[in-house]
Amino acid sequence: MSTTTPESAALPIADRPATRRAMVRHLRRDPRTFLALLAVTSLAAASGLVAPWLLGRIVDEVQAGTTVSAVDQLALAIGVFAAVEILLTRWARLIGFRFGERALARIREEFTDRALALPTSTVERAGTGDLTARGTTDVTAVGKTLREAAPDLFIAGVQTAFLIAASLALDPLLGLAGLLGLAGIVPAVRWYLRRARPAYLTEGEANSQVAEALSATAAGARTIELYGLAGHRTTVTENELTASRTARLRTLGLRSVLFPSVELSYCMPAVVVLFAGSFLYAADAVTLGTVVAAATYFRQLVTPLDTILQHVEQLQSSGASLARVEGLAAVREEIPADRLVPDGDRIELRTARFSYDTSSPEVLHGVDLTVRPGERLAVVGPSGAGKSTLARLLAGIEPPTGGEVTVGGVPIAGLAPDTLRRHIALVTQEHHIFLGTVRDNLRIAAPDADDGRLRSALAAVGADDWLDDLLDGLDTDLASNLNGTQAQQLALARVVLADPHTLILDEATALLDPRTARHTERALAAVLTDRTVIAIAHRLHTAHDADRVAVMEGGRITELGTHDELVAAAGPYAALWRSWTA
Repeated sequence: MSTTTPESAALPIADRPATRRAMVRHLRRDPRTFLALLAVTSLAAASGLVAPWLLGRIVDEVQAGTTVSAVDQLALAIGVFAAVEILLTRWARLIGFRFGERALARIREEFTDRALALPTSTVERAGTGDLTARGTTDVTAVGKTLREAAPDLFIAGVQTAFLIAASLALDPLLGLAGLLGLAGIVPAVRWYLRRARPAYLTEGEANSQVAEALSATAAGARTIELYGLAGHRTTVTENELTASRTARLRTLGLRSVLFPSVELSYCMPAVVVLFAGSFLYAADAVTLGTVVAAATYFRQLVTPLDTILQHVEQLQSSGASLARVEGLAAVREEIPADRLVPDGDRIELRTARFSYDTSSPEVLHGVDLTVRPGERLAVVGPSGAGKSTLARLLAGIEPPTGGEVTVGGVPIAGLAPDTLRRHIALVTQEHHIFLGTVRDNLRIAAPDADDGRLRSALAAVGADDWLDDLLDGLDTDLASNLNGTQAQQLALARVVLADPHTLILDEATALLDPRTARHTERALAAVLTDRTVIAIAHRLHTAHDADRVAVMEGGRITELGTHDELVAAAGPYAALWRSWTA
């Protein structure tokens, strides 16, 4: 899939061909409904052609001196076919609504699958605002088009084709004259279409930046208040709102040019037909009823054309939204396929280097490290030493910018997400409790786990005490029932259920009090016997219990050995230990 990525966004945007292919794919997934829509719409359009033709017949019959009863019969037939057209059109619109709802459901499901499969680093760099805007505003715009505009557009398109074909069949010269009258619409629409897509993409990106600014402000509210940054955040948000307003005014300006231009063009086809018909009638080339019928056809054409042109703006907006939604598919395509299979669980770093972008200095400088299967390794060091960055490389969240990071002899970054998570899981200070019950939150990690296994996982991290205090146990709704310690333990219980071979704890128990943290870490160590545990920690009791300790300073590993060996060496670790135990 070919994509573009705006400079301000890390998530790509699908190009026009990819967007069209996505739309065709959604149409093909429900062929029966689509064919039913086509059939009913065609019958409705055919019924609508009868009334103008009968009106022409009435004119010709009256001109020839027919009876009143004959005219009444023709008028009754007009009423019958008009009623049939209304009923069939409503039926077609109902089918179209159902088709749109099913297509929208598939788009939402695809978006959710793609969003959940995104690499963590991609989400972090894009920002939650962009992803949120795509999953809410953009998906909603696409859904509204599929549910409301698409049925109307399809019906209007079929009606337009039938009316033009009927006018040409009635009299080719009158039909061509009417089409000539439509020529004024073409340049206005082409002018609009050339400018609309980039304008709506800019508007969508501006909306994402507003969402990102608001999300960052809400998430960091306490920090903003603590450091007196309210004015700065207000300025940032106002700037993003100004950019969004400018983008919206741009698209509004395009619409204000398009709609008046096409409105003036609507009356021209009927005028041209009547003008040409007067000469043809004078030359006995057509009957008066034929001219009336042809003019009526082109006058009826105004309604479906107006429907199409009224929705052109919505199509451009939703097309840009679909391009943003489909952009996630490009990220999914870049995710490695499940082709590499690790031979064992030995983790190795060979001269691993890393920087977050080309303009930033390196955070890690040639790190060499081997983590043996089943080993408990503690990584310690001062803040800014690169411990968390090392954890991200070990977990496969970030690929090294130099050197290698492998598990079982294959690059960690080359593993498909499902394969990687079966081998390595990263647990950080951050955790999230989802809406739902305790059971719902735990089964995210193990959908088939029974209640006994869920309770065992909670017991493993010391959470069984407060679970018994909950009114409904595993069925307790977690909307606001857990404190920070309990939420952290629940997140750790998910890890126990996931059962990866290697567990990376990046200050995972930092939010727990020291006693609870030590109990939780020991419980995890007991549960994960024969598992590899890599702990990034400030609390040095974790290092004391580990098989080996790696000391990081300035993006390098400066010491590596057992706790006793490093204390005896009287180096940086010994100094940290003396400071901790003093």
